[in-house]
Amino acid sequence: MILSRGKTDSASSRTAASGGTGSGLGIGRQARKAPAPTSLEDFIIKRDYTGARAFLEYTNDDEDEEETARGVKQRQVDQWIAFCNFHLGDYQQALGQYKTLQQSSTGADGKLDLNLAVCMFYLGLYEEAQLLMANAADNPLKQRLMFHLAHKLGNDEDWGQLQEELQNSSSLEQQLSLASMHYMRAHYQEAIDVYKRVLVDNKDYQAINVYLALCFYKLDYYDMSQEVLDVYLGQHGDSTIALNLKACNRFRLFNGRVAEQEIKNIADNGTFGADLLRHNLVVFRNGEGALRVLPGLLNIIPEARLNLAIYYLKQGDVQEAHALMKELQPTSPHEYILKGVVHAALGQQLGSKEHIKTAQQNLHLVGSSATECDTIPGRQSMASAFFLYEQFEEVLVYMNSIRSYFVNDDVFNYNFAQAKCATGYYKEAEELLMQITDMDIKNQHAYCMILAKCHIHCGHPELAWNVFITRDTNAEAFILLQLIANECYRCTEFWVAAKAFDMLEKLDPSPENWEGKRGACAGVLFALSTKAQRGRPGGGISEVIGLLRDSSNSQAETMIKTIRKHINSFK
Repeated sequence: MILSRGKTDSASSRTAASGGTGSGLGIGRQARKAPAPTSLEDFIIKRDYTGARAFLEYTNDDEDEEETARGVKQRQVDQWIAFCNFHLGDYQQALGQYKTLQQSSTGADGKLDLNLAVCMFYLGLYEEAQLLMANAADNPLKQRLMFHLAHKLGNDEDWGQLQEELQNSSSLEQQLSLASMHYMRAHYQEAIDVYKRVLVDNKDYQAINVYLALCFYKLDYYDMSQEVLDVYLGQHGDSTIALNLKACNRFRLFNGRVAEQEIKNIADNGTFGADLLRHNLVVFRNGEGALRVLPGLLNIIPEARLNLAIYYLKQGDVQEAHALMKELQPTSPHEYILKGVVHAALGQQLGSKEHIKTAQQNLHLVGSSATECDTIPGRQSMASAFFLYEQFEEVLVYMNSIRSYFVNDDVFNYNFAQAKCATGYYKEAEELLMQITDMDIKNQHAYCMILAKCHIHCGHPELAWNVFITRDTNAEAFILLQLIANECYRCTEFWVAAKAFDMLEKLDPSPENWEGKRGACAGVLFALSTKAQRGRPGGGISEVIGLLRDSSNSQAETMIKTIRKHINSFK
């Protein structure tokens, strides 16, 4: 926060601010019901800036005043109108009005330069705002603005010095500005500490409870966030920002349908902050309307870019997701995570080691961070990084630590099963794969390959064979068949191996496939002669003879003659 503790709260609009789901939001204290204002000061005190602007426009009509007096009064009125426009969120209009006032000024005006700089800051014109700082009036507002400009422009030396000055200040505004900086830098506990200290001496500043709730939300303490937020909602039940945060808590604690109920009635009423609500409704509805809503919000709500990239990932359009993320310089854990996921998907799609390496770096950075290493996203990130490193024993360490939070999560179980399979825990991997209900996952080639391998190593080769016969005949099915043939042979499941090699020989009559079939049939004969528990066909020796008879290789007939000669040994 730079200018004040609140944004507009007029009779015709609810408190609101721009930002994404759980983002840093401006919170205003809503006015209590009182008699209608009769002066400009009354409107300003009640934060009814729409009313104040109208009051200024329609009371500036005294024609009896002298020209000089009228000029001075008009300048004062214009300054107040610009002030109202700023607090109504119309920063461009306010900037234009302040520039007009500057051009008509007869000398340097430090306060006017400062107001111009503040408007530029809110419009993202950080370098232009910095240029005005030399002539701006020296006051606490300038100090706060320079603090935030140093952060935006990456001037770490100036930022550190200004941070120390704000920490030593007893000013309420300076302390709130410091807390907001902690929030923007993802130092949420430090922000909470500042807000709590401020609230001890300023219990009537109820909006600070919303800031606290935002910090708890960012720390994944959704119940605690809602508990603090309810204090504010008890007095200001129609606050757009508070209702939006309540919806976000509901989304995390329950689901999108429950969250939607909190804001659907205020999403289209023209309130300031409608863009924020439209954005969050897309998230709550699992991406419904993403292409219609999110592209227009990319330069308004930072999270719109992230959520649109997530939508493209879910649709399998990895290139579009990468196009959105490639210019983004991550500054928060979830941005690093998403960038890592996009590069991992693109690397797998293109077979690019460079993209995989970038993904490893981003995910490992989050997972090893002191602030994130013990959070659920942090451990997921580290597990994903080790997955890409193919260090699956380490993957299991991190996934086991958060297993209880994802018992019924199909994506988690799929990844967990892959790590289990890679480390030889086939029975557990098989159970995890069988729990999955998402048909998009179950139709994936990789899922079928892993499931077939687990079935074989768990002594269920016929189930692996069933996985193959339910697949369409294509190149992926051929690869699956090769896996079944070789894994069954390795596990002495010779009968299913023989059937798989027989099918491979028909599709590709190469010497390798015949040799595999011949060896598997020999294994079946050994299993029959030794009365082994595995590797035997249900129909006995006749099924082996049937397989060999279908072969075009001359050695097949020799094997059949040998079998017939010693047929009594296989009964």
